[in-house]
Amino acid sequence: MIQSQDVEFYKENGYLLVKGVFNPEEVAEMRTAVEQILKRAVQANKDVNHTWQGDYIPEEELKQLDLKGFHDVHYHDAAFTKAVAHPKMVAILSKLIGPNVQLHHSKMLVKPPENGAAFPMHQDHPYFPHESHSMLAASVHLDDADERNGCIHVIPGSHKQGPIEHEGSYYLSSEDYPIDSGVACPAEAGDVLIFNYLTIHGSKPNRSERTRRNVLFQYRDPEDLPTKNVHVNWGQGLMIAGANVRKFMES
Repeated sequence: MIQSQDVEFYKENGYLLVKGVFNPEEVAEMRTAVEQILKRAVQANKDVNHTWQGDYIPEEELKQLDLKGFHDVHYHDAAFTKAVAHPKMVAILSKLIGPNVQLHHSKMLVKPPENGAAFPMHQDHPYFPHESHSMLAASVHLDDADERNGCIHVIPGSHKQGPIEHEGSYYLSSEDYPIDSGVACPAEAGDVLIFNYLTIHGSKPNRSERTRRNVLFQYRDPEDLPTKNVHVNWGQGLMIAGANVRKFMES
């Protein structure tokens, strides 16, 4: 799926867009799974707005924005269980992380048409810091994404700065790091945008009439240990490739 020059691009820039990882049938299956999760959430009265709060958007505008997000979707639907260990994903991750690859967590993000909320610029590192910074995100696009419906922006090479101090809500100052300071990463359904958890990224609101659905898988080298006991879930640690050589030492 990716060549040596792609690996070098990722190391240098902290991100990589891989085209056509999932075929239209696989994308359709995951879209259906997303809709079913949202439907069950409403029925269970678990449908909440996950819009980030803060000063990056005027307060009155912020109140009108919406973002649907649910963690650990591979426990909600088998479509995502298959996707996290898809052979094409394994081939990509083995070149970017190494022979041993472990799933940290998964989540889905849905930006509804016209009022889908933004993500201010941030690193993922503050949420789940690790020793060696092998952690990366694989954002699976279930819809075509462009600047009008809130595609992801990244700052190339920003991972080389290491961890940056974030504000209280785990985002960076909108004055110092406006979303426009990043490079837009438009993508088509089935594409996967990969970025290191130190790479600064964010996205604008969805101002289009089109939904923007993404599923995010976070992966790491199993020997890259967390530095804080945070963001732990009951099924964390699914092996995607290779082996967890530390497992017996942890028991």
